Amino acid sequence: MVDVTKADRMAVGQGSALADTLDRFRRSSEFVIMPILALIVSGLLFSIFLLALGKSPADFFSLVWRGGFGTSFSWQNTLVRSSPLIFTALCVAIPARLGLVIIGGEGALVLGGFAAAAIAIPMIPWAPSFLLLPVMALAAIIAGGIWIGLVGALRHYRGVNETIASLLLFYIAVSILNFFVEGALRDPSDPNKPSTMPIGRDNMIGAIPGTDVHWGLVFGIVLATLLYLLMNRTTFGFAARITGGNLRAAQAQGLPVGKLMVISCAIAGACAGLAGFFEVAAIHGKANASLIAGYGFTGILVSFLARHNPLVIVPVAIFLGGIAASGGLIQRRMDLPDATVLVLQGLIFVVLLVSETFYGRLPFFRSKGDL
Repeated sequence: MVDVTKADRMAVGQGSALADTLDRFRRSSEFVIMPILALIVSGLLFSIFLLALGKSPADFFSLVWRGGFGTSFSWQNTLVRSSPLIFTALCVAIPARLGLVIIGGEGALVLGGFAAAAIAIPMIPWAPSFLLLPVMALAAIIAGGIWIGLVGALRHYRGVNETIASLLLFYIAVSILNFFVEGALRDPSDPNKPSTMPIGRDNMIGAIPGTDVHWGLVFGIVLATLLYLLMNRTTFGFAARITGGNLRAAQAQGLPVGKLMVISCAIAGACAGLAGFFEVAAIHGKANASLIAGYGFTGILVSFLARHNPLVIVPVAIFLGGIAASGGLIQRRMDLPDATVLVLQGLIFVVLLVSETFYGRLPFFRSKGDL
């Protein structure tokens, strides 16, 4: 009789453990299913927009696939565009762990690219590429880190809203770039487009063997992995999550909230600065207005779609990079502006923000004890 009772208790315990596991799975699946649903809803709304223009949604999405992922050339074009998106999305994701909304990563990218090009100018005549490129990267990291780190300092010490501060600093960064490339650092041999002097083809970062994709993609994936470990497997990341979850509780526990904010923002800015470095050293070969390509703002969408998870940022950046890469094909085949894909990205962002209001409210994703 005793054995039967033990068996019954074990069965009940196993059933309870299974139910708890299912509840946890259902709650965690919300963070995967909701972004996917947001993408589906965005696609449906955009289809209505296309129908109103007299265009076929099926043709549009077919061209998006073909232009972004359909061929080897498309894939390489997508991966080239994905590289800066990974860096700028990390610029949003790291401060987001502390509850900070940084939207000025484009400014750190611009300033990082400019700093990399500016420091290279006096070094070009004598420095070999193996010395020049690390110095350029370091200059970009420092410039971007200081720029967004300033946002964290303003937020903690002066109470300035980090979203507004980072956006205003973007315009200041653009003004700094324009001031120098149209003045003291302008290359006189290029009268058409104000630019700094080129760093030279021999000093540029090459492509991954067998592809046209530069090494920035590899650095972005490695950096995303390292930052995931930092934010999820270290005491720094744990303290950052505590601060983001409850600022007053973090202060009550004696956590250095100000230092956490400044360091996290500096790390974020360094990531965006690296994006600027690779744009100069691997794509343009010099600093000019081409650095202002919108990667910093698209990175916001990438980070939100990835739920600020550095590892998930990589595939999401590739996905949105593919959409952006298809713009030219859509323009040629459907007689639509190249900016049509920007409309789609904006719609995805709006729907994604609306979907945030449904987290924790849908009965399917809630545990039985919460119903």
